[in-house]
Amino acid sequence: MNLFRKKSISSLLAAEPGSGSGLKKALGSFDLTMLGVGAIIGTGIFVLTGVAAATYAGPALVISFVLAGLACVFTALCYAEFASSVPVSGSAYTYSYAAFGEFIAWMLGWALILEYGLASSAVASGWSGYFQGLLDGFGVHLPKALSSALNMDNGTIIDLPAMVIIFLITLVLTRGVKESARMNMLMVIIKVTCVLLFIGVGVWYVKPENWTPFMPYGFHGVTAGAATIFFAYIGFDAVSTAAEEVRDPQRAMPIGIIWSLAICTSLYIIVSLILTGIVPYDQLNVSNPVAFALEYIHQDWVAGFISVGAITGITTVLLVLLFGQTRLFYAMSRDGLLPRVLSVVNPKRQTPVIGSWLTALLAGTFAGLVPLHRLAELTNIGTLFAFFVVSIGIVVLRRTQPDLKRGFKVPFVPFTPILGAASCLYLMLQLKAFTWASFGIWLTIGLVIYFIYGYRNSALRERK
Repeated sequence: MNLFRKKSISSLLAAEPGSGSGLKKALGSFDLTMLGVGAIIGTGIFVLTGVAAATYAGPALVISFVLAGLACVFTALCYAEFASSVPVSGSAYTYSYAAFGEFIAWMLGWALILEYGLASSAVASGWSGYFQGLLDGFGVHLPKALSSALNMDNGTIIDLPAMVIIFLITLVLTRGVKESARMNMLMVIIKVTCVLLFIGVGVWYVKPENWTPFMPYGFHGVTAGAATIFFAYIGFDAVSTAAEEVRDPQRAMPIGIIWSLAICTSLYIIVSLILTGIVPYDQLNVSNPVAFALEYIHQDWVAGFISVGAITGITTVLLVLLFGQTRLFYAMSRDGLLPRVLSVVNPKRQTPVIGSWLTALLAGTFAGLVPLHRLAELTNIGTLFAFFVVSIGIVVLRRTQPDLKRGFKVPFVPFTPILGAASCLYLMLQLKAFTWASFGIWLTIGLVIYFIYGYRNSALRERK
């Protein structure tokens, strides 16, 4: 069995036979940067910061963000090189097809389905919480059975708002990539304005004594916090899934990936410092920590804007994650590893409509029925695994294809990719045993599907 058959870079760049009409090239570097910022700033900063500060890192949350950000910087450089060399849909899945071969590509693609799919569900659950809070402010209350994921003790059955927002965003995505990018850009401007408003108001209420003790749970708490809030950085890799829809991918892809990560990391560090400077860390274990901090200093008018910004911000994250999932399905289907119907493109809109609605169905089901904390933990390990493989892939491809045309090159190879891989592996080891066990079950399911369907229907096998 040839499990490690590879796709050549030239075949990846060429149009696939029988794939129907291609995806529309409509995006530039600014669109990609906005996609990255749209994906990164959302649930992490508006929801997880408080939990991480209260239960893991304390005021040293800023170090947790720095550690997680460093792991992402190393990996982002690797993504930028791959994206400029192999500007094809599928992100890390496609890159590993060229570097490692089909079997590793399938396992990585299967892990990415976990990342994008469950991340979409987790973000939709966070959106639902903020949206219901906004409704409560107007005296509108949903029936309890429809307000949250299945929990017989609390009397909840399904998270209806989470499911509805997933289907509404999918409707936007099927209208066309340029239309989706315009909607994303508008919402990114709104949410970044709200974050800057929090910084501008909150900085005057910081009390340095709230930063003492700075590291109440020790350095282990800081690293555990970094593994937890790593969810806040998920999304910059989704930029690379748009490669086939970019006008000048060799130049635009690295700009979009690196600039989006740089902007968001800077904002995260500043917000975490101000947040823990305003409110004692042990009081931040709430679902809306940024708005809570403003209420704590009696700036309720700003807190209202922040809640609107949070809803907008989380919506953009959901849009980009669902976009990434559909493009991943498109790439894997075009390669024959998933049913070909997922790579059928609507001739008018030039979007993979069937794959988009299947993504909505799966993500909506998980969002409606599975609690948020379980979704976030599984998303983190799937993402870290993908980042680890991409980092190693740069070292492999530099050795096996040194003459490949690269629009961007990672500096200090092999040291930078090795640091990225080591950072991701270290953060993975900080996650709970339950998360590892669940990830193992997920990969086992992927193995079964590959050997039953993917291996037999692979486009590479058919050509041979």
